[in-house]
Amino acid sequence: MSVTLEDVATRAGVSRSLASLVMRNSPSVSAQRREAVLKAAAELGYRPNAHASQLASRRTMTVGVVLVELRNPVYTEIFTGVQEHAERAGYGVLLTGGELLTTETEQRAVNGLLEHRVDGIVLVGPRLSAKDLRELAERVPLVVVGRHVRGVDSVAVDIRHGTHLAVEHLVGLGHEDIAHIDGGTGPGARSHRQAYIDTMTEHGLSARTRIVRGDYTEHGGREATETLLAGPHPPTAVFAANDLSALGALAALKHRAMSAPENLSLVGFDNTDLSQFGYIDLTTIDTPRHDMGATAVTMLTARIEDTTRPPRPVQLAPRLVVRSTTASHLPDGPPGRG
Repeated sequence: MSVTLEDVATRAGVSRSLASLVMRNSPSVSAQRREAVLKAAAELGYRPNAHASQLASRRTMTVGVVLVELRNPVYTEIFTGVQEHAERAGYGVLLTGGELLTTETEQRAVNGLLEHRVDGIVLVGPRLSAKDLRELAERVPLVVVGRHVRGVDSVAVDIRHGTHLAVEHLVGLGHEDIAHIDGGTGPGARSHRQAYIDTMTEHGLSARTRIVRGDYTEHGGREATETLLAGPHPPTAVFAANDLSALGALAALKHRAMSAPENLSLVGFDNTDLSQFGYIDLTTIDTPRHDMGATAVTMLTARIEDTTRPPRPVQLAPRLVVRSTTASHLPDGPPGRG
């Protein structure tokens, strides 16, 4: 017959409830009694029944994660932080997502996780409306990553500050004709656009603002750059709303036998692993993606433990990473390294 918790308690000379506290690693048990219970458990070969514990607590000890866009390296890098810290907290992880989810397929992914009775959900880059997210948060502990939603726990990078850093860097290099390849209707795109406009305006360059849709994709970035280069007055610098768009811009330059920064200074956003490759060497804005995932797990487990706690937004700071795709603008000569 299998060894029960009652057997352990009897051998240790304590009550079953105290033995249970020891197995749950409660800090309220004295060191002497904890040692006695653990010794008895080792002698009897006791193994906790995880399924029974889950039934007793009405938890599955799993969290669900929805990645709205699996092809976006930012989201997969955030997931790494989620997975590592969830496992440290004793939770398994159920991952679902797609190449690019719509609001309908995202909702189906969420429903699938709810059917598996996950204890909480992390949505990375969700496209669901704020109303839908608030309603979901009333049904299950929820953390949104990549955007802030009133009334829902969330963690995101300070997009406005990161955009400000990017444009300030280009202005500091002498550029005035700075265009922005945006993220279309994607998460954070509006904040990118407004911060770009605000920073250009601060430097008296509002008349030179140019925004071209890029959709946060490599294809969109390439098309946007082709549009900019084909115009009568191409910009001398471009700030792309993410690294994928910036990679598309580099492809457009290569197609025209041009390069960065010789013909166009270029700044991305996110500092993904791709941007760090030597042959790309992209100047970009670093976002703490692993920390975003880890913070999301910390917030989610806190919400699981106390569903009445007030929801809060957490905003993490970005930083500028200067590499080789930006250089000083010399109106009467080739660009100089900045």
